[in-house]
Amino acid sequence: MINSLAQPAPLEPMPTHWQRALAVVAHPDDLEYGGAGAIADWTDDGREVIYLLATRGEAGIDTIPPEACAPLREAEQRASAAVVGVSAVEFLDHRDGTVEYGLDLRRDITAAIRRHRPELLITLNHRDTWDGQNGGGSWNTPDHKAVGRATLDAAADAGNRWIFPELISEHGLDPWDGVRWVAVAGSPAPTHAVDAGPGLERAIRSLMEHKAYIEALTDQDPQEYCRAFLAGQAQQAAALFGGRPAVTFEVFTR
Repeated sequence: MINSLAQPAPLEPMPTHWQRALAVVAHPDDLEYGGAGAIADWTDDGREVIYLLATRGEAGIDTIPPEACAPLREAEQRASAAVVGVSAVEFLDHRDGTVEYGLDLRRDITAAIRRHRPELLITLNHRDTWDGQNGGGSWNTPDHKAVGRATLDAAADAGNRWIFPELISEHGLDPWDGVRWVAVAGSPAPTHAVDAGPGLERAIRSLMEHKAYIEALTDQDPQEYCRAFLAGQAQQAAALFGGRPAVTFEVFTR
C-alpha cells in the first residue's frame, strides 16, 4: 500500500545572488514574527533591505485608540527594523484590519517596487491558514492574505508598462522587471530556509522592540516570550534543514 501521507521535502538554501530586497507586510511586528532573523543575516552580508508596511497597526491594541496607537507602533517598528540593520521603513496608510485586496493595494505596492527596484520581494503568509495547505489549523487574517497576494501580483505588475500607466506619466516610475523571487515568510508550505543561528539574538531583540504590542498580547516576561517563540519556530524547521534551526520561506521564482 502506498503511504498517502507524503513527507515534506528538505528545505533548500535561500538564493543569495541578489543585492536589494523589499519586504512588504500588513502590520508592524509581521516581519519580526516571520523573517527578521534572516534579514539580520542578509544586512550583515552587505545586502540592502527596505520595509514597506500597508498599515500602521493602529487597530492592534485593544486598550489604545487608533489615533494614539498608530504613532506608537510606527516608532516601535522603526526601532525594531534598526536592530536588524534596516533603516528605510515606509507606510502606505491603508486601514488596519480592513485592508482590501484590489487595484489600489496592487498599485501602491507596484509603485514601491518600481521606486526601489529590488531583486527579492519578501512578504508574509498569503494562504488561508497558518498550519496547512488544505484547511484546518489556525485561520489567517484578511490583512495578511490581502497584502501577501497583492505583493505576489505586484511583482509582475511592476514590469508591465501598460498596468498602472499613470505611475509612469504622473510619477515617473518606469517599469521594473527585475524581481526574481518572492519569498513568503510564515508559510505553511515552505520550500527554502536560512540558518537561524547568526541572526537569532537580533531577531529576539527586534521583536522585543514591539513593547506595547507584546505587553498587551501576553503576561509572560517579554524576553522569555520572544525567545521561546522565535527559537521554537526555528527549531521546528531543523528537521528539514540538515538539523540546523532555520527561518523558513516559500519561494516563488519569476
